Amino acid sequence: MTSLLELKQYISKFYIKNETYISYVWKFLLALITIAIINNKLGYMQPLNNIAIVLMASLLCAILPANFIVFIAAVFILGHLYSAAVESALVVAIIFLLMFLLYFRFSPKDTLAVLLTPIFFFMHIPYVMPLAMGLLGLPTSAVSVAFGLVIAYMINYFSAGNSVGKIGTDVEETSTQFQSVLKGILGDKTMLVMIIVFAIAIVIVYMIRRASIDYSWRIAIAAGSISIIVGMLVGDLVLETQISFLGVILGTVVSAALMLVVEFFAFNVDYTRTEKVQFEDDDYYYYVKAVPKVTVSAPERRVKKINRANGRRR
Repeated sequence: MTSLLELKQYISKFYIKNETYISYVWKFLLALITIAIINNKLGYMQPLNNIAIVLMASLLCAILPANFIVFIAAVFILGHLYSAAVESALVVAIIFLLMFLLYFRFSPKDTLAVLLTPIFFFMHIPYVMPLAMGLLGLPTSAVSVAFGLVIAYMINYFSAGNSVGKIGTDVEETSTQFQSVLKGILGDKTMLVMIIVFAIAIVIVYMIRRASIDYSWRIAIAAGSISIIVGMLVGDLVLETQISFLGVILGTVVSAALMLVVEFFAFNVDYTRTEKVQFEDDDYYYYVKAVPKVTVSAPERRVKKINRANGRRR
């Protein structure tokens, strides 16, 4: 345990010392992974699959604010869909416009939630996001996670070869085609269940981890995990989504384990040394619960200098 604490302290110091450079690196890698997934799932426009284009876009994202990665991802998605069917790109552009307006209104700082949700979705552990955002974010983070799910299902929909095709010759036929695509993207019952369940889980985790109880983060992780499993089961029974219940359980367990790692680095405290303090001023009584962080002093290296005599003493 001491070794892990020393490692944590070393990583923390290293990050603080090199925060600027690390920021460039993680934004580059996040953009690269995001674009790679989009190209792998869609890939209709060949120029966008060019490694030089991908690297240049990722480097551009590295030096610009993190929100720019979301914009670049949208550009790549629209580019591929434009190559497949202009009408599909138009429908998705409208959806993106509405999403971005809501995103910048409610949770403009949750860029990671929007981008990581599709990544974990394609890794088959999307349950990481509601637990993580409940621990590290706010209830409004549910909006960003929901947008990430919409993007993931949108990519899935078009990767299966679905598109609008050519516009019909009359208004009624065109309207039917657009409605078909909108229903295919936004009418997925599994997606709707996940959006609702994830939003509930985020609120539950957030409320419990903010509570003044011992081991609040671990209780929040457990409660959030149970709410996800139960919520997905209920959603499957009500809407008949044909969700893999075994996959939900395994994915949630893996996600909870990852959140314990997050807790170790973000909120590692020693509840056995909790102190409760009471004091007052002219207007209020104050009851304070102080929980010390678990820290360890890194061993200092001492170098002993030994001087050799150049000659014999006389």
